[in-house]
Amino acid sequence: MKETLLSHIEYPDDLRKLSIDQLPDLAKELRDFVIHIVATKEGHLGASLGVIELTIALHYIFDTPNDLLVWDVGHQAYPHKILTGRKNQFHTNRQLGGISGFPKRSESNYDTFGVGHSSTSISAVLGMAIASKLKGNTTKQHIAVIGDASIASGMAFEGLNHAGVTDANMLIVLNDNSIGIDPSVGALKEYLTKAKVGYKPKADNIIEALNFAYFGPIDGHDVSKLLETLEKLKSIKGPKLLHIITTKGKGLKQAEENQVTYHAPGKFDAITGTIISKNNSELPPKFQDVFGHTLLELARKNKKIIGITPAMPTGSSLKYMMEEIPDRAFDVGIAEQHAVTLAAGMATQGMIPFCTIYSTFLQRAYDQIIHDVALQNLAVIFCVDRAGLVGADGATHHGVFDIAYLSCIPNMIVAAPANEIELRNLLYTASLGLAQPIAIRYPRGRGTIIDWQTTMKKVPIGKGRCLRKETSTLAIISTGTLAIQASKAIDIIDEKISHYHFCFIKPLDVTLIKEILQKYDTIITIEDGVIKGGFGSAIIAVANQYYFHSKIITLGVPDQFIHHGTIQELYEICGISTEKIKDTILKNSYD
Repeated sequence: MKETLLSHIEYPDDLRKLSIDQLPDLAKELRDFVIHIVATKEGHLGASLGVIELTIALHYIFDTPNDLLVWDVGHQAYPHKILTGRKNQFHTNRQLGGISGFPKRSESNYDTFGVGHSSTSISAVLGMAIASKLKGNTTKQHIAVIGDASIASGMAFEGLNHAGVTDANMLIVLNDNSIGIDPSVGALKEYLTKAKVGYKPKADNIIEALNFAYFGPIDGHDVSKLLETLEKLKSIKGPKLLHIITTKGKGLKQAEENQVTYHAPGKFDAITGTIISKNNSELPPKFQDVFGHTLLELARKNKKIIGITPAMPTGSSLKYMMEEIPDRAFDVGIAEQHAVTLAAGMATQGMIPFCTIYSTFLQRAYDQIIHDVALQNLAVIFCVDRAGLVGADGATHHGVFDIAYLSCIPNMIVAAPANEIELRNLLYTASLGLAQPIAIRYPRGRGTIIDWQTTMKKVPIGKGRCLRKETSTLAIISTGTLAIQASKAIDIIDEKISHYHFCFIKPLDVTLIKEILQKYDTIITIEDGVIKGGFGSAIIAVANQYYFHSKIITLGVPDQFIHHGTIQELYEICGISTEKIKDTILKNSYD
């Protein structure tokens, strides 16, 4: 086997021993390495392929980890991980017990800041640069790499606005490829689109207006030009921005041509780039597709319905409505706060806004949920996608906090359907008009019902239901799709265990809960969210309020951050897999 340059590189110190002439060859090897591992192990592909040359140049010119490098979001950090001591572990990426798919401080001192959500890098690097100055270190470099989609976020502008009135020694590398996960949108995107390699900024340059020294645009795949420019920027003090133009998916033809699909393509042929197709024709649809198709179905009949997403039209499946009814479906970019308040503004005018947003991203708009929606009791419909444990993306992306952080908000309805049909019924009910806001949470992945396109029915708000009524002294109370796990566990045991499903976490069906507490000695609550302040806590609160003394066992996500693995592996860890639920039932059936 031919010896490669990459085989001799474990850390950036090894990289810096190479001659400049060898770096293009290293870039090719590194690109092939990423392609071949991700082809079989899956993960984020396109973003990492687009920054191969930049990653090499940054670690070649700067004295990492003494110089501090932050990757915004972290989708593009695979080459960084490979060059910073994790090459031999890279095949474990995003797997249980393996390395994280995102930069993580506890994993390496080269990962200077933990990321996963967008637009945090500028604020973080500015904080680091100010801290260095206060400690008397004027030579340390501080670099943030941020994409054109992320820099359009409000938080990024807050960081730019502050940095521009400091003398912080910081460099922002704007990696401009006109796409995030979906194509970039907005006025800033239009502004950046005009900037090509060799373009000379005019007097109205938006970056210079914020007191940054602006450099570029330059070709982000030209190693020599990158090295020359970065070396020059090392000696320039104060806040500065280097604008580079790159191609997401660079080096893999299909990834360049279909950048949305190849952001995270699943398994594919490393040589041809062809995605290894799965036979999904006989499988139930993904929950986000049920949402997307149902919303379009409702919107065709009701002209007041609006769809809103912050930068996730494909992932959330709002794309179906955007394609057919573009004047009523909006991708607002990475702007969760704006998305929520935009929906609130529409609600004041009698529109019916469906704000579809991942649970982990909804956290970023918490003040807007409280202040702009719930306090004014506006009927915004939050479609909370990726609720619960999401698998390989890990702790930054698990949607396990929404039950707790939404249930404590006055006026807010919180619902968790057990299956696709119940999701459709909830969406239909919300579309008819509510007097208050509602959050409908549903998980990542597929449901259980193939023939899901049934006639929709209105759901009575705040009602639970009995799925299985037996004579035992133990009952299961579940919410959301874990009703299916609980039902399977009961079937395996074949015991006379009662099972109740609560689609509505808030308002709770207190009448039914009181009946359950009166009838059963032992109650097991099951949820795919945090136990602290979650669904089980609400059941305990009812028991305490009405002086019931049933033994209540709460199953859910423990009071710790859960890291990456398959959803089934994480269910096992949290004790909410079918097998773990069965064990809990058996243990408490005979106590």
